[in-house]
Amino acid sequence: MGRLFGTDGARGVANSELTCELAMKIGRAAAMVLTESCAHKPKVLIGMDTRASSHMLAAAIGAGLCSVGADVLIIDVVPTPAVAFLVKEYDYDAGVMISASHNPCEYNGIKIFQGNGYKLPDELENEIEEIILDETKVPPVVLGGDVGKISFSSKAVDDYIFHLAMTADGDFKGMKIALDCANGSASVTARALFTRLGAKCCIINETPNGTNINENCGSTHLEQLQKFVVENKCDIGFAFDGDADRLLVVDENGEVVDGDKIIAVCSKFMKENNKLKNNTAVVTVMSNMGFFKFCEKNDINCVKTKVGDRYVLEEMVKNGFVIGGEQSGHIIFLDYATTGDGQMSAIQVLNVLKSTGKKISELASEMQVYPQVLINVRVSNFGKARLDKDEEVQLAIREASEELGDTGRVLVRVSGTEPLVRVMLEGEDYNQIKSLAESIAKVIEERLV
Repeated sequence: MGRLFGTDGARGVANSELTCELAMKIGRAAAMVLTESCAHKPKVLIGMDTRASSHMLAAAIGAGLCSVGADVLIIDVVPTPAVAFLVKEYDYDAGVMISASHNPCEYNGIKIFQGNGYKLPDELENEIEEIILDETKVPPVVLGGDVGKISFSSKAVDDYIFHLAMTADGDFKGMKIALDCANGSASVTARALFTRLGAKCCIINETPNGTNINENCGSTHLEQLQKFVVENKCDIGFAFDGDADRLLVVDENGEVVDGDKIIAVCSKFMKENNKLKNNTAVVTVMSNMGFFKFCEKNDINCVKTKVGDRYVLEEMVKNGFVIGGEQSGHIIFLDYATTGDGQMSAIQVLNVLKSTGKKISELASEMQVYPQVLINVRVSNFGKARLDKDEEVQLAIREASEELGDTGRVLVRVSGTEPLVRVMLEGEDYNQIKSLAESIAKVIEERLV
């Protein structure tokens, strides 16, 4: 993981860690790296979520881009996957999304997409970092008519909604759905999209004020939607995060259907309709053991990657797989999109409900969720580096794995962003895995502080 860019762009507290000065530098460096081979005047589009700081940072990064000679198109508030789609649809050289996803309003972030709609690969992010932090290259300063121009689009939202609507198998008339827009990017798209598709929409948290994004709502706080679905007798509820690139579902009884179950439901449906290319779904090592058992039962191949939807996507592109994602609700349907898209995922779930005539609770119940225990152990940076080398820690992990056998699993890994070791155990017996997780955590506390 880089020094500025994590697994999902550069993030920090806006105007403190992620300053206007840094945003401008990222704009200048990104324009240089992404357009070095351009024979034409480079074009970059910028979208953002509903945070109070988003316009400020968009202005700063836009100024940086223009100072190197790139023209900028501001498409205002849109979901992150809209940027990924429109950068290719409009034939732009790069796209930038200003968002910190599911984080509180004081945070913000900068996520960059290539002209093909994919996130930047590690090597390009590293090159941008080196220009900013190590001054390995000096971005050019253009003058006069060579300075880039900033323009604004009024049709980006409509173009994106049309694209999403085309992935639906007909309409969803007769379905009553609840939508939690998290006071974020979905607030400008969800009502128009799902009404257009014929569903009766009951919508909450679609009045952003700059500070209420993700505040006790959306995919990280499902309690409000769970209650709302039951009280309003909805067929299903959809919860998006702040930039609408992830989705979690609530069934008609108010029970949560997480990303693993959504991928399971859609993968099986795709297999039954000969749309599951290479008969494979891609998830991360953090997916529930129940997902892997589900795949075995339904003769679906399952490929596991390290944590991060970018690694899921890399595996999908490399091997021609068409569905993948994370338990948190980042789900990629590669036939239609180059990144996770919460609203597109919701459409694909509704396609399944419409085709099968089944309730989401019935479909989701086919995947058993194994009890899971996660303990975060704070360690030193030196301790993080020694995790795989410490014999006593490794012995504790092996002993727990042997005790569980094929009834559970042990996953111990370092955090990519914090001085933590994450101890995760799954199994059939909650008390057993809790005891084993605590014993491993105790050894790590003793050995890696």
